[in-house]
Amino acid sequence: MLRHTFLYLSRQKAVQRFLLASAAARRVADRFVAGETLSQAAAVARELNSKGMLATLDHLGENVSTAPQAAAARDCYIETLAEIQHQEIRSGISIKLTQLGLDISEAECAANLEAVVQCAEETGSFVRVDMEGSAYTDRTLTLIKQVREKHRAVGAVIQAYLFRSEGDVRDLVSRGITIRLCKGAYNEPPSIAFASKADVDRNYAHLMRILLSNGVYHAIATHDPKMISETCRFAAECNVCKTAFEFQMLYGIRTDLQERLAHEGYRVRVYVPFGREWFAYFMRRLAERPANALFLLRNLLR
Repeated sequence: MLRHTFLYLSRQKAVQRFLLASAAARRVADRFVAGETLSQAAAVARELNSKGMLATLDHLGENVSTAPQAAAARDCYIETLAEIQHQEIRSGISIKLTQLGLDISEAECAANLEAVVQCAEETGSFVRVDMEGSAYTDRTLTLIKQVREKHRAVGAVIQAYLFRSEGDVRDLVSRGITIRLCKGAYNEPPSIAFASKADVDRNYAHLMRILLSNGVYHAIATHDPKMISETCRFAAECNVCKTAFEFQMLYGIRTDLQERLAHEGYRVRVYVPFGREWFAYFMRRLAERPANALFLLRNLLR
């Protein structure tokens, strides 16, 4: 119920204006967002590297409405890749296709994505294309596969709560495309997505086993200790090397677990968002973690 309430509120303009102006909301958001500038995000990524972890930088923003906005997002990511190379940061980037103009023109979005992926390939980096709501799933996967035919430095994200995900996983791995497996953070109808956590967890574990048995370097993105334990157990049982896949987690969430896994020899990558367009990302994090939502509410009521 709390999750659905926050996802509903995230779409209300009056609530957005109030929270954007709220010091309490900004303090909570700072736990999840690495700052508004590339230099701030790069500093966080370097610190993660110093602790033996990898990073993926995400310049926040989605659902742009004009071609110039999409081009500006493309250029920002190219600048980010140049900075990663210049500072020798062990990091890739994560990007949403609606930020590159998917709502405006699929052809322009494809051209923007290819420009970013080509830059990543030339600088020795990597582009992970984030998955958005189910309305974008087919178009996102189509563009990833299209760009992957020319450039290898691109990967997909699959959300375990969708019924369709096993088919998508099998299709992508047959093409050698690396996948980040997550549970899913959007409010989807029960006609296309598992409604119960137990069912999502069951499907997540099933898809994880497919990925780790595939021989391609994949990413297991979760903060759930049960899913992490099951992944470690399955990898050990099947003699999958700790460096043959990676765990991925969000900046500001379970840093203790991130550092422990890295210390145990697993590869850990932290998703580092930055930029001024933090509101939608922030609301999804609140919806996922009731403790953070309650913390914000207590501060707002003071």
